[in-house]
Amino acid sequence: MRARLASAVAVAAAATLAFTGLPGLTSNADAAPGKPPNPGMLCRDYFDLAEDLAAIVEMPDGDASRAKSQWDTYDYENPGKKWDGLQAPSDADYKRLELEAKEPPKSRPVDRVWWKWIRASKNNPNAFGDFTYWRDIILIKNAGNDPRGKAFEKKIIKEHGLVSDDWICQKEFDYTDPDTGKTHRRQADAWNKRTGQALEIKSNGHPDPKQKPGDIAWSKQKESPVKSLKYVFAEPQEKAAKDHLNELKKNAPGKVTEYNYRSRRVELAPGGGVRDKSTTMQPPGSKGVTGGGAQDLIRESRPNPKDMKEFLDRKNAADPNRLQPKGPGGVDFTTLDLRYIGKPVKGKGVDYSFSAKEVAEDTAGWGGKEKAQLINDAFFTWLALSPEKFWVNLNPDQPDKIMDSEFGKTDAGRVLLEADLELKRDFADAMNPKKRPEADQYWKSLPRNAEGVPCWFQVRNWIEPGTAVVREENGGIHILDTPLKVKAQYLKIDNMPGDPYLCEFNEAEKKATEDRMNRLIMPEVERRVNNDPRYADLRRTYTARVAAEFIRQQDAKAPTDYRKVINSNDVSSWPLRGENKDWTRESVYQAYLKSLREGEQQWEHDAGGGPYTMSVGGVDFSKQPKQNMTKVRFEAEHRYLPRETKSSVRTLTDNAKDGDANLLLLGGNTVSSDISGGDDTPGPKPTPTPTKPGEPTDKPTDPTDPATPPATGSSGGTGGKDAQGDLADTGSSTPFGLIAGIAAALAAVGGGMVWWKRRRTTAGQE
Repeated sequence: MRARLASAVAVAAAATLAFTGLPGLTSNADAAPGKPPNPGMLCRDYFDLAEDLAAIVEMPDGDASRAKSQWDTYDYENPGKKWDGLQAPSDADYKRLELEAKEPPKSRPVDRVWWKWIRASKNNPNAFGDFTYWRDIILIKNAGNDPRGKAFEKKIIKEHGLVSDDWICQKEFDYTDPDTGKTHRRQADAWNKRTGQALEIKSNGHPDPKQKPGDIAWSKQKESPVKSLKYVFAEPQEKAAKDHLNELKKNAPGKVTEYNYRSRRVELAPGGGVRDKSTTMQPPGSKGVTGGGAQDLIRESRPNPKDMKEFLDRKNAADPNRLQPKGPGGVDFTTLDLRYIGKPVKGKGVDYSFSAKEVAEDTAGWGGKEKAQLINDAFFTWLALSPEKFWVNLNPDQPDKIMDSEFGKTDAGRVLLEADLELKRDFADAMNPKKRPEADQYWKSLPRNAEGVPCWFQVRNWIEPGTAVVREENGGIHILDTPLKVKAQYLKIDNMPGDPYLCEFNEAEKKATEDRMNRLIMPEVERRVNNDPRYADLRRTYTARVAAEFIRQQDAKAPTDYRKVINSNDVSSWPLRGENKDWTRESVYQAYLKSLREGEQQWEHDAGGGPYTMSVGGVDFSKQPKQNMTKVRFEAEHRYLPRETKSSVRTLTDNAKDGDANLLLLGGNTVSSDISGGDDTPGPKPTPTPTKPGEPTDKPTDPTDPATPPATGSSGGTGGKDAQGDLADTGSSTPFGLIAGIAAALAAVGGGMVWWKRRRTTAGQE
């Protein structure tokens, strides 16, 4: 299983491989005349494994798939990854290196990288004129192909105990296709000389197109030392793999099988170089950088669909055989949300995990930096500001009390205030009887005044948290569900704009009208708040609030790395960013006043007295009902989530729960590096693997990382207070614990008012 490079990037790729010291890339093309096939060597010697190594898993006879309970990870070192933070040379450096005819010496490693890029960009300016594209696509990605493949090969050989004298690795065979007369040389990753079984071990889900002719030629042989062929995949098979296997099975019935040994790669970096300095979820002043599976994907993500498509097009052109591991393409970052925060231990960092929806590869991948930054900034805003600052207020009589001045300098505050305005528009739309039969029913059900106009009343309308579902495991919390609800309530306003045509209501009429509104109107608005992309930032901000309150609780028990941030009222490290850097609360307030004056919806309706205009609003997180998921339910519905979350801290993974096939998990640790063999590297420490005679010595690391079994017993995360792993109990009338902390902190986040007015159309008046 050898990596191939596209001919279009042969020059640049060859320079990269020479620089990184990877093993030579062999080909399975036509057999070289007069050159005998490579005899291979014992697998145990090739991978330096013990002769008496016992199998953890027996190699299956026929088709098989690894059970979800056994999915795990394997490590490898990518020599190119140590340059993931290197930026393009300055104009002066470019001009200086452009004049050097020879590659700079090893004592100038940065100049060596830049020099190779300059040569690559001159040979192919369209493909490699941008340094970051070349760095990510060629320097890093291609450098990892062979080490990743060898690491997974070693994992298969080791875990299945293929170390007897019968198992030979890297042995080559020549096959002549009887239909074309062409001879193809094919290398078997492993071959059993006693049974004749050959293994083709793939660290991805793609067969190499260059290997296909050899496989097809073998499948037509009447006699061959290879009696059967088993394809072993680490990742789900793509259509090309399934089609290839079907063709082989048709040609050689009973001789071709597949083995889906689901494993996720963890890419490590050697020491040195220039690393990407991510600080996601990391308090200011911390040592080290945030490492983990999320960071590589976020670094490669581009800011918009156009730039992302350009990046993916170049990536695919440089990797036509799709040998590189999955990147940000296929990750829908517009759905990114924080779903796990680990126990904060001072000096040890914190594990965290995001979730995002998986979509068709190469259709998404943009916006990762922006969304991760928003989650990070909101998390720290909720920590830094003291609770009395968490309020927003859209009131035409109070232009000086829109929101706290410090809160207004943050994206978290911006998101809440903009959601208030967006809610107004959606509420008005949901009230339109021309669009929704439920709205028509509502208007017809209202009592009438003396003029036959429906008796509308003034309403307070707001968003509040629904029943949040969380689960504590091993000292951290899984944020399983944080739904939002939209409510409406009668509220008398003295200074109303326009001509409201109010009626006087008794308490029974108020309650009946509230009930009708919450039954016929609010479910549609609530559906939008919980699902519409326009409110995604609000949902992200809220889950970050849950995580921040958990950190506050833990810090109250023992000092954490976040102590200096908590209640510091200093949000200067998390300002308004990007396109929102010049945003002001006053701009939203002016949009609100415009809506009050001009309305949001107009319609004629047989309920009488139309047309109508609507003006509504409000966001209020003052309540926080909570459901603590029991251990029994958690293991029934989220059996693999603790293990998958643990894996996601190191690499992109997916939720193994049935029914959640489109949910990806990606995370990191706030102080852990990904340097192979370093003391702070999570998981087992890698060991070098042996080389074939004549190959360089840079080899993959030990891939073993046994699966974490489902959690059993008490988590002990609450200091023994709750053996079911819940957070502190929350009472219905006197809440305390995590959710009560959020309720107290957000009690002042205002409930906006709702105005309705009838617009007269006669005599030129309104």
